[in-house]
Amino acid sequence: MPNETDAVRDRYARRSAGGDAKRYSLLSPATWQAVQERQRTILQLFRRLGYSNLADVRLVEVGAGTGDNLLEFLRMGFAPDNITGIELLQDRANVARRSLPAAVQFMIGDATTQPIAAASVDIVYQSVVFSSLLDDQFQSSLARAMWQWVRPGGGVLWYDFAYNNPSNPDVRGVPVKRVRSLFPDGVVWCRRVTLAPPLARRVALVHPALYTLFNLMPFLRTHRLCWIAKP
Repeated sequence: MPNETDAVRDRYARRSAGGDAKRYSLLSPATWQAVQERQRTILQLFRRLGYSNLADVRLVEVGAGTGDNLLEFLRMGFAPDNITGIELLQDRANVARRSLPAAVQFMIGDATTQPIAAASVDIVYQSVVFSSLLDDQFQSSLARAMWQWVRPGGGVLWYDFAYNNPSNPDVRGVPVKRVRSLFPDGVVWCRRVTLAPPLARRVALVHPALYTLFNLMPFLRTHRLCWIAKP
């Protein structure tokens, strides 16, 4: 297990050196449209699940990074004291801690070792974490921990790459079959989202509306948003 966590640190260090922060800045038309698309899909899912007051919903994010996703959930209506972030990397956690309300709990370290009570959480969220875990055993251990935290009637909210990235060996796509094997007792719903980022950046520079046009073709979408319900 420690070998994989060390490998994750190395992978994220390479991404930082490669300019990921600039590439995925919200100043980019491709980025803000992808973010808004994901937000709309999540909110539509919450409505379908019957959530009427998100302030009462308890959420944990695995791989919370610099806190951007948690800030989104706060804007959606989640209460700060019902949100917990878990982040492996200290420097990213420091940034998150500065931007998040003090009532948001933040844990630092390997998510599989965090003291979260079983069946205590409504939603466990992960965004492009599993595609960065290249060790199958570690993936399985993390999935078991996440599933243990979820109460019956809740679920795992999943956003991740559906395909390998041929230009980035540090990322491995997670097919639906693998999602189902990681959560064998879950009821899995998935939707393809997010126009392929390299294509999105090119077409959005011509005109932002082209993101929506090209995104009408599902085969050009590279991510999946999934809800894995716990009966």
